[in-house]
Amino acid sequence: MRNLLIFISKYNAFFLFLIFEIGALVIYVKYNSFQRATYINTANDVTGTMYARANELNSYLSLKNVNDSLARENARLRGTLKSAYYADTLAKTTVTDSVYKQQYTYTEAQVINNSINKRNNYITIQKGSKDGIAKGMGVISSSGVVGKIVYTSQHLSLVQSLLHKDTKISAMLADTKDIGSFKWVDDMNPKKALFVDVPNHVKPRIGQWVVTSTYSELYPAGIPLGRVSNLHAKGGGFFLNMEVNLAVDFGKLQYVYVVNNKLAAERQALEAQGKQDE
Repeated sequence: MRNLLIFISKYNAFFLFLIFEIGALVIYVKYNSFQRATYINTANDVTGTMYARANELNSYLSLKNVNDSLARENARLRGTLKSAYYADTLAKTTVTDSVYKQQYTYTEAQVINNSINKRNNYITIQKGSKDGIAKGMGVISSSGVVGKIVYTSQHLSLVQSLLHKDTKISAMLADTKDIGSFKWVDDMNPKKALFVDVPNHVKPRIGQWVVTSTYSELYPAGIPLGRVSNLHAKGGGFFLNMEVNLAVDFGKLQYVYVVNNKLAAERQALEAQGKQDE
């Protein structure tokens, strides 16, 4: 306290000048309408700018929560699409009773690890068996097909990326429904794949969408795989092979949706029994 009093007494002239200066400014602004309006406008501008910067900071810090919320909402909305349902139709004489039952459900998940420059690429997502994720489920994003679940732990799952040498998906041309197979190319380009084994009579076009077919077990029909970019890929033989630009940018993947086909187990069991009878 003694040191503070010594400091004030030493610089008393400066503090006195400061008090008079502030008082003069207050009187000047208070009793002059133009200066008062200028002060208020300037103060509002400064305050508004500070609030805007603070709001931007808060928005940035809450981006993860916003993204998580949007991903959950997208998963819910995907589950209400017509492609997520199948028709259970019962015909009795002249009465037809059609009830649509849900076949596909979706679980959102955040990508926490991802590779794109290997021959066999994998993606780690932050959802596991505790969240209902199981081996063999398909994985998609808002842009298109991403891959399939190959391993799960309680809280995490490993996805075999579309960028994998063993990738083979039943696909079709979106416009004409002509069936073929979709696989990743051999040169390890993370932006291209092949649409192969398409019958020779088909007349594809550059830019035409390739999507999952109705034969696909993991995904609903119509999920984008990519666009045709070259009509004359090598190795076609008696069939057409086409180069495709992938719909998903795997280098920017952040959120995905795990697809649960409720009829998958029943289909697998039925088809396995058929193979035993061959």
